[in-house]
Amino acid sequence: MTWVEQLRAHEAVCRRAPSAHNTQPWRPGYHADQIVIDVDPARTLPDSDPTGRDLGLGIGAFVETCLIVAADLGLHVTAAPGPRLVAATHRYPTPFTTADVEARRVARGRYAAGPVDAAALADLGPGFVHLAARNLASELVVADRWQFDTPPVAVELRDWLRLDPRRPRYHLDGLTDRALVLSRFEARFLAAALRAYPLTRRLGLAALLAASGRNLLRYDGSVLVMLPAGDDHIAAGRRLLRGWLTLARHGLAVHPLSQLIDCPVTAARLAERVGAQPLAVFRVGRPLAEPTRSARLPPRRRVAQNPRR
Repeated sequence: MTWVEQLRAHEAVCRRAPSAHNTQPWRPGYHADQIVIDVDPARTLPDSDPTGRDLGLGIGAFVETCLIVAADLGLHVTAAPGPRLVAATHRYPTPFTTADVEARRVARGRYAAGPVDAAALADLGPGFVHLAARNLASELVVADRWQFDTPPVAVELRDWLRLDPRRPRYHLDGLTDRALVLSRFEARFLAAALRAYPLTRRLGLAALLAASGRNLLRYDGSVLVMLPAGDDHIAAGRRLLRGWLTLARHGLAVHPLSQLIDCPVTAARLAERVGAQPLAVFRVGRPLAEPTRSARLPPRRRVAQNPRR
């Protein structure tokens, strides 16, 4: 088998890479001597992510995951502009393995009280700013209110929520009720509210939906903000994935809070706090319960070639 064929055989593991709303926007194209990472336009978020920041971060995370898996297989592969995966003279230098990729968790439930320990932050390296969770609690309410009160953004969120296990896409992509740690009542209420949008918006339910997360950051915990480092969004996504894997090795989970940088008001105030425009912001800590893993699309089937006549 060629290195392309070997890596393709492990595509299911590579697909464990994170993406905004679990859209999984990558579309790997397998060729004789390279893998081209295209974007599936149907899996982008034009209203929530108009600048393509989250899209780039997701593609970058997928590239980095592929490189880690390739290195663990002993393959000599590197990343090239495009982005593409191409043959290299050496294995990709990484401390991470496929087991690290599998062990990474996003946890949206309750965390144990206490800030992230200094050892984890030291291993994380520069480019991340630590903030006390409590100091962003009121900002999160503002950002959530903006998210539910902005029609295109709310509708886009609705389209990627999977709140009923009977629905066919529940086990493929998006954000499920279990991943969001919603009770059956909460899931049904949210589904009904978003189905009736924009009527529910006129009734003022956006404020009620936003208030449901009011206490998420009201505890002694940690939020990390990733800053620009002169790299593009794809390179930043690779850096973010490495950071999350580092935290996972310390037994820590993360919870993305992208609405804080999607909402113009909170984004400006957060940038003032950290001295730069944030690329990613997420809660980090030790979850009190094992989180439910988000679903992933299966690898695309190979298309059989027509025999020559």
